[in-house]
Amino acid sequence: MRVNALMMIVLIGVMASCDQKMILDDYRNVGDFWQKDSAVVFNFYPPDTLKPYNLFINLRNNNDFGFSNIFLITELYFPNGLIQTDTLQYMMTNPKGEWLGNGFTDLKENKLWYKENMRFPSLENYQIHIKQAVRKTGDVEGIKELKGITQVGFRIEKTN
Repeated sequence: MRVNALMMIVLIGVMASCDQKMILDDYRNVGDFWQKDSAVVFNFYPPDTLKPYNLFINLRNNNDFGFSNIFLITELYFPNGLIQTDTLQYMMTNPKGEWLGNGFTDLKENKLWYKENMRFPSLENYQIHIKQAVRKTGDVEGIKELKGITQVGFRIEKTN
């Protein structure tokens, strides 16, 4: 009995120390399809205004995702009313068509750089909106119902 309790304490300590950089790590389900006009929204308060932080967009995809890359449009809303919009492209497969994300099953997790060394000018509420903007080659109209992305996440980490 004492050995099991000791092993449990060690396991909890190891798990807690594995992710010491993490400030925020949050996910939203998108359902069976990620609708073209449906933004995934995260509200957050930065930990301070002095230190820089790295921001990430996390995507969980399965084999229903039929593209080698993904386009995202982000809008970062600052408390002072400023909106910073970015159009981002990320590779989802290597040239052989193998998923780049991590995972042992058909569900893969992709940790995608969003902003490096970001400093927040105030400690008030910020908001990020993330939309998918995937298109088939040669098509002007985007994919209205994107299959294969199961969850969208937003992560803030301490810098080294």
